[in-house]
Amino acid sequence: MTTITGIDELKKYEGQDLGASEWHEVTQKDIDAFADVTGDHQWIHVDPERAKDTPFGGTIAHGYYTLSLAPRFTEQIISLEGFAFVVNYGLNKVRFPAPLPVGGKVRMRGKVAGVEDISGGAQLTLELTFEREGGDKPVCVAETLARIYEGGD
Repeated sequence: MTTITGIDELKKYEGQDLGASEWHEVTQKDIDAFADVTGDHQWIHVDPERAKDTPFGGTIAHGYYTLSLAPRFTEQIISLEGFAFVVNYGLNKVRFPAPLPVGGKVRMRGKVAGVEDISGGAQLTLELTFEREGGDKPVCVAETLARIYEGGD
């Protein structure tokens, strides 16, 4: 894990890879819970029997489920200390180039794509790449934005 303690230090990481998170197993229970929370019960995600007859051979994770793992994984690769607070500011782009089969494992790689000064702090752009264990293409690629404000412990 990379620990960063100030905006000047954060700027030094611009363009650098932050490494990878731990692997996380995607379970049908988690996918069903995500479907319940979001109301997205599309059968390719929640009906293992019907999904057996697809090119995927079984259920696949929702793309947004994969993306929702970003906070969990981000905390494993970067720690921002000495700031007042950090808030999610949004996304520039998100793509889901390959499916993530239920029962598979996923992890995330992060890269500091940019650091821009804003009033009271900085805007951090992270490039996130979600990899499936044994996969040849990423299952999600996203560019996320966070606002980091100075001060605090």
